[in-house]
Amino acid sequence: MNFLDGKELAVIGDPIEHSLSPVIQQAMLDELGVCCTYGRILVRAGETAQWLQKAEQGKLAGFNATMPHKSDLVPLMDTLSEDARMYSSVNTVVLHDGKRHGFNTDGEGFLRSLLDEGMDPAEKTIAVLGAGGAARSVVLKLASCRAAKITVLCRTPAKANGLVHASTAIHVAGMNRTDMEKTLAQADLLVNCTPLGMDGVSARFDGFSFLDALPASAFVCDVIYRPLKTRLLAEAEQRGHHVMNGLGMLIHQAILSIEHFSGQKLDTVTMKNAIQKRLMPVLQEK
Repeated sequence: MNFLDGKELAVIGDPIEHSLSPVIQQAMLDELGVCCTYGRILVRAGETAQWLQKAEQGKLAGFNATMPHKSDLVPLMDTLSEDARMYSSVNTVVLHDGKRHGFNTDGEGFLRSLLDEGMDPAEKTIAVLGAGGAARSVVLKLASCRAAKITVLCRTPAKANGLVHASTAIHVAGMNRTDMEKTLAQADLLVNCTPLGMDGVSARFDGFSFLDALPASAFVCDVIYRPLKTRLLAEAEQRGHHVMNGLGMLIHQAILSIEHFSGQKLDTVTMKNAIQKRLMPVLQEK
């Protein structure tokens, strides 16, 4: 009998109604033949500790977390994975034997999606747009994978100062034309970790001429997966660059979460196929 049989899983956040986690995770649970349901739970900011205390009394075997709870969960855990400790962020919690075990699958999910596309970040020069939570997990994971140099480009460089102290490979520059062109001219990989280009986000890039500074062989990635092809990726593709959206990262971090919940190694290809079959119709809805 699987540990998850008869149990419940969920994702918590605020807002939470648009989360795709139930679609993704339920697809894997069904593929595994596990009798376990996965739902959404609205938990308001500042109420994480109170909610968790009550949740432990029920059938919940674990949960995923999105904004604004990832940082708040860190001090509430009995154990933390290396990545969760490194990012100071938890997106997966396993409740087992009276203990709270915290993990973060974002960075590893991003790395696996890169490797799927043939991009090994080791010894590469990388430019990252943005310095928020998504950028933090991406940048620190890339640094741990021996990237030669990672430059974080952001409008408020002071926001990224904490990243600089984490590794000598990490540098910070402004998101102005001069800094961007200088940085991108040396880049093997460009990663957008800002919400610019995402469905429902009003702000957009002012223009895409900065892409002209990239070497022809540079790889361009956007962690956004809705839409599947952002304007940034379309513009990069028109310039002949290999591009990748955030769907692979989303899928891999979910697979890693289920591995933590179930305590078993999964067949990645089988799980990816099950997820894509269930997820693609949802992503393609207008």
